[in-house]
Amino acid sequence: MPIKKFSPVTPGTRTLVGNAFAELTTDTPEKSLLAPLKKSGGRNNQGRMTIRQRGGGHKRRYRIIDFKRDKENMSAEIKTVEYDPNRSAFIALVQYQDGEKRYILAPQGIQVGMTIDSGKGVTPETGNAMYLSEIPLGAVIHNIEMHPGNGGILARSAGSYGVLMGREGKHAIVKLPSGEVRRVLLTCKATVGSVSNSDHSQKVLGKAGRKRWLGRRPRVRGVAMNPVDHPMGGGEGRASGGHPRSRKGLIAKGYKTRSKNKYSSKLIISRRKTKNKK
Repeated sequence: MPIKKFSPVTPGTRTLVGNAFAELTTDTPEKSLLAPLKKSGGRNNQGRMTIRQRGGGHKRRYRIIDFKRDKENMSAEIKTVEYDPNRSAFIALVQYQDGEKRYILAPQGIQVGMTIDSGKGVTPETGNAMYLSEIPLGAVIHNIEMHPGNGGILARSAGSYGVLMGREGKHAIVKLPSGEVRRVLLTCKATVGSVSNSDHSQKVLGKAGRKRWLGRRPRVRGVAMNPVDHPMGGGEGRASGGHPRSRKGLIAKGYKTRSKNKYSSKLIISRRKTKNKK
């Protein structure tokens, strides 16, 4: 999927790298699959700011996505490939043989007019949702369930995918986008192929205003604050601030927050690869 570099007509377009949106076929969403999306601006029920650097942004409507793919034994036709402001991946509008329409995550390479299926005995083709017990080993998959029937929650962002590496008893061994290798029940579903919009990571916003359109307010560095405001603040001149910490004093840059007694740790074969080799 191509990206688009802009000519420096304005300061904001000098470094701007955007999406060419060549895969999209329409800019009008399906009205029956839209829902209101309320924003809190980082405020709680008392109106007090509890999350900083949030607020503003363009008004959005939520697209209801079918992550479960639970309509089995009935093929559906790809009608459109659309932009979704609520996620990095593109979405596809599918229409089943009985006339029902649903949105799904658009796999890479999907085309209007193609048909997709879900359930047992389905061929392992791009866009088909299958049980992990039937997907061929080595296949690229996305929208992976962790609990049968709950809907896919793994590998859903733009360009991401997992790899089915093997089977072990009642579990499948899946390598996730983070590099983590873990066991997932064979009765869970996944969709064949990788997620669309793989060039999303190459985007450059170009100006602070585009970040504001996304609902993100300015972020002030801790080292630029006073000691009363941040553990890394203060000092003579441009002090580095000491050990990286959050505003509340929690260690940043690799501090592990996962519970040692979490039940699902026994399902993890190897942890994700981190930049900090410790």
